[in-house]
Amino acid sequence: MQLPRWWELGDPCAWTGQGRGTRRMSPATTGTFLLTVYSIFSKVHSDRNVYPSAGVLFVHVLEREYFKGEFPPYPKPGEISNDPITFNTNLMGYPDRPGWLRYIQRTPYSDGVLYGSPTAENVGKPTIIEITAYNRRTFETARHNLIINIMSAEDFPLPYQAEFFIKNMNVEEMLASEVLGDFLGAVKNVWQPERLNAINITSALDRGGRVPLPINDLKEGVYVMVGADVPFSSCLREVENPQNQLRCSQEMEPVITCDKKFRTQFYIDWCKISLVDKTKQVSTYQEVIRGEGILPDGGEYKPPSDSLKSRDYYTDFLITLAVPSAVALVLFLILAYIMCCRREGVIQLVHHSAIQKSTKELRDMSKNREIAWPLSTLPVFHPVTGEIIPPLHTDNYDSTNMPLMQTQQNLPHQTQIPQQQTTGEC
Repeated sequence: MQLPRWWELGDPCAWTGQGRGTRRMSPATTGTFLLTVYSIFSKVHSDRNVYPSAGVLFVHVLEREYFKGEFPPYPKPGEISNDPITFNTNLMGYPDRPGWLRYIQRTPYSDGVLYGSPTAENVGKPTIIEITAYNRRTFETARHNLIINIMSAEDFPLPYQAEFFIKNMNVEEMLASEVLGDFLGAVKNVWQPERLNAINITSALDRGGRVPLPINDLKEGVYVMVGADVPFSSCLREVENPQNQLRCSQEMEPVITCDKKFRTQFYIDWCKISLVDKTKQVSTYQEVIRGEGILPDGGEYKPPSDSLKSRDYYTDFLITLAVPSAVALVLFLILAYIMCCRREGVIQLVHHSAIQKSTKELRDMSKNREIAWPLSTLPVFHPVTGEIIPPLHTDNYDSTNMPLMQTQQNLPHQTQIPQQQTTGEC
């Protein structure tokens, strides 16, 4: 954004004061910019003095054109120098600016702006701001000082203050004198005050707003606070009626009769307007009753004696180790008893052992066919009693004539299966 130079802000002869930066506006906007300060670096190599008023918006433009003379010319003759220049601002002797002063520069090819609302605590105290310009092409720097002499305002603070949220503006666009003048002119037409001042401007990002997407020319939004000496108009109070409050709670746009006076240039979110009446605010300040600053006499201090009794910590040490060790040992014994002495499923373990033995014997038989009768063909234990059954054949039994399927015989250890009898037998 290209901010206006001093000769574009109006008639140069209208400026008054020795570097104070206040000027008289046209009759249409008399009182609108009466105390709003706009200042710019002069073309002299000296410190710049400005005289803003407490509680009134202060704007100071850092022009790139001025600092171009501090750096060497462009390497190619005949071409216009357009070096990228950035600025760093800080309070002299400190790494940052005062709390009331903000700084913004959108790109290295745009001018920087210092803006804010001075506080009454700094009235009469010179505030020296160090301004360092960096040439991003040659990496050279130039430094100047800005001396801010904050003055007290007779009508500070104005009793009626209103804060508007403008959705279609960025903060650097709103800081331009012609844009801010148009907005204050629209507010004056709606409010009709005798005195109207811009108090402060804040970016929506400083209030927790989100960075807009780079589509459809979306803006960040800006809060503008203005003050006047007369009560709020009926149009400004329309947002407080129940119908508009209900529409705001439903995220609908309220119906404001004077919105058309702003809509041509400014899109105001009327649900976020804030009206503050300083005349009705109850002071919460409580006077501090200061005492003599002497503590009550508590007697003479008595330090502890040097002959303290020694304490034996050996017993405490043994208890600290013995008790956890004993508990751990008991838990270990209980777990060992459960895992080893309370085993269940003995028959399943015997089955598993028999299967392992049978597998080993079958593997041995595949190597040598002339071996004794395999134990895998013999029952290992009784399925009911679990007793071990002796082998059916002795070691010298000739197994060559043994059929593959033997006839079922009632062996002494076999379980008898009852036979179902027919109904016709006697």
